[in-house]
Amino acid sequence: MDPCYMVQDMKSLKGKGVVATRLIKEESVIFEETPLVCCQFSWNSSCGYKACDHCLRPLETAEENARRLAGSNDLVLPYPECCPTNKSEHAICPSCNIQYCSDKCKNVAWQQYHKSLCHTSDSVHPLNELNEIWKQIHYPPESTTIMLLARIVALVEQADDKQSVLNTFSEFCHGTLSQDENVAAQQLMGLYRNQIELLRSVFARAVPNSDVSQQWFTLEGFSSLWALVGANGQGVGTSVFSQWVSNVGNLTLPSEEKNSVDELISKIYDQMEEHTGITFLNTEGSALYALQRCVNHSCEPNAKITFPYGNSTLQLVATKDILPGDEICISYLDECALERSRHSRQKILRENYFFNCSCNKCISQSDAPDETSSEEEEDMDDDEDDM
Repeated sequence: MDPCYMVQDMKSLKGKGVVATRLIKEESVIFEETPLVCCQFSWNSSCGYKACDHCLRPLETAEENARRLAGSNDLVLPYPECCPTNKSEHAICPSCNIQYCSDKCKNVAWQQYHKSLCHTSDSVHPLNELNEIWKQIHYPPESTTIMLLARIVALVEQADDKQSVLNTFSEFCHGTLSQDENVAAQQLMGLYRNQIELLRSVFARAVPNSDVSQQWFTLEGFSSLWALVGANGQGVGTSVFSQWVSNVGNLTLPSEEKNSVDELISKIYDQMEEHTGITFLNTEGSALYALQRCVNHSCEPNAKITFPYGNSTLQLVATKDILPGDEICISYLDECALERSRHSRQKILRENYFFNCSCNKCISQSDAPDETSSEEEEDMDDDEDDM
């Protein structure tokens, strides 16, 4: 069947966009793809979220995950057959003990990038030093990780056709910036020059490189690579407990039994929030996708990103009927941020994605004052204090 979309140049500063070629019904899957590269967040990993180092599939069982997040070692989940984790398939790199969900993921990772980055768990290794410096500079919530940049370079270095892979990532830059390809890098250097220089200096010692990737090891080149990831990175969220909840929901159960398990699930989520002090967290990471990167933002999105298989494989799903010729858009902001004023939304988008939004919602609110409410300012100050 022909795809229901096409990628085309937009008549705006957006660059490329994805447009419907026929009617797309609500809840339809528009496309599905695996990432070019992905990596778990550094803090997420160090806080005990065990995940496949290649595809981010959780390595815990649903019960183990629930026990850890709820702080209850005696918690027992019914219907263990609804847990998708199969530990018998898990694999480990014999050199560095990094864990994978399967031999397939281990082998693909080795062939694509891990051979260049594999090292012992020695804490003084430059890659470990790089990761620790990153964690001290960038506290949760993370939007990416320095290790994703390392994997991009390693992908280029291990490729049979290095220039072709380099060109693939270079194409991301055109979707990242508006008119000047140096805007994002200049913004980053102006705001975080000292931190970027520190990371770059250790990055140069930690990550193998050649003449092909050398352009990313200057201060300007490293900033550009950082901007590429910052503007195009897609957050990936996987949760084995959520998968278990979904699978249990698909069971045909007597009414009384269904009510009982629903109460249990609600209680567990409450325990998780109370124990962690925050809303329930998934195993989270960041990834770059060849097609998803072309899907632009709108403050009134008509599609959303989902991860239906519990790993980094992405689906773009329509959230309403989309007519032929309509641009397919997602929101780069969470639901709470979407409810904020135009000024607040624009501020978040400029600081994180380096553009001003010109969607219909923002245009319709263009006469609104360029100021946020005191409540929004307090929320944003709280967010900054957590960084």
